[in-house]
Amino acid sequence: MDAARTTTGTGTTQLPGWAGAAVSLTGRPARRRPLVLPAQWAATPLTVVMPTYDEALTLTVVADALLALPLPGLRLLVVDDASPDGTGQLAERLALRHNTPGRPWRMAVLHRPAKAGLGRAYAAGMRWALAEQGSGYVLQMDADGSHPVAAVPELLGVACSLGAGLVVGSRYAPGGTLSARWALHRRLLSGCGNRYARTVLGSRVRDLTGGFNLWGVETLRRLRPATAGSTGYAFQMELKHRALRAGARAVEVPITFAERRAGDSKMSLAVQTEAALLPWRLRLRDLREVPAPPALRRLPLLRRDRVRPRTAPPAGIGVGAGPRRTAAAGAATAAPGLRGR
Repeated sequence: MDAARTTTGTGTTQLPGWAGAAVSLTGRPARRRPLVLPAQWAATPLTVVMPTYDEALTLTVVADALLALPLPGLRLLVVDDASPDGTGQLAERLALRHNTPGRPWRMAVLHRPAKAGLGRAYAAGMRWALAEQGSGYVLQMDADGSHPVAAVPELLGVACSLGAGLVVGSRYAPGGTLSARWALHRRLLSGCGNRYARTVLGSRVRDLTGGFNLWGVETLRRLRPATAGSTGYAFQMELKHRALRAGARAVEVPITFAERRAGDSKMSLAVQTEAALLPWRLRLRDLREVPAPPALRRLPLLRRDRVRPRTAPPAGIGVGAGPRRTAAAGAATAAPGLRGR
């Protein structure tokens, strides 16, 4: 939005050749402690885009945990839609605490004048991140504590090792789980809604509706998120579908999706209706466009212990600088494999 203002508070995969398909990394429970990545991967520019609306009770915990990860290239962008509970002002105070004058910023706040939907908030945040960041990755993440902070290094490590343009933190890939505190009706709504969308679109991504997604900057730039037609949660589905249609490499990494720490669901009837109709709109649009490549055979699941990381991070990934500067490509030096703490 033109009236938005930004402050920093300081003053499914595919391995090569499997374009448009999705593969899951399975065979282990969801990680509770973050991976320790090779130094060059850990320094990869990564902007976390986090929309907020009345998230004052959870933002501090989530932001502090994110910025404490051993990822020096990580930065947090909060996109606040004029939250009545003061979330935007709280984010400003957190940015003052986490930023150091004279050093690259760690946290910024994008203020929008009114609530206009999750999809619009993500599109605005992604556009801002792409303008600030010349290479690396952009991560979508909720502020209510439902997405596991400890999984962020793992998603980044998988992207760097496999060169994926999209890494999905998946609730429905083998090994992924939902919180035991989720009521049965919520499990049915989420699971059936996801299967419905996958069936209509013929998608191999198991968690098509999830919102914990890591995007390569170049992949995201080609997709032009601001052109998405969805305004609510359906934005997640539309962007993933467009990515696979465009031949993006995607990987699913199982996660444990927790119950929100506080606050209420923003899933209104209008949002649910949009999500129910979108798969058919996308399907009809696909039929009017040039046919996609022939359907690939069912791809085997990739076990984590069978995936070998690259000998170097993907081309174009480097160490980020401060705002309004383009990150230079890092030197292609050999990097060791991922190691658990």
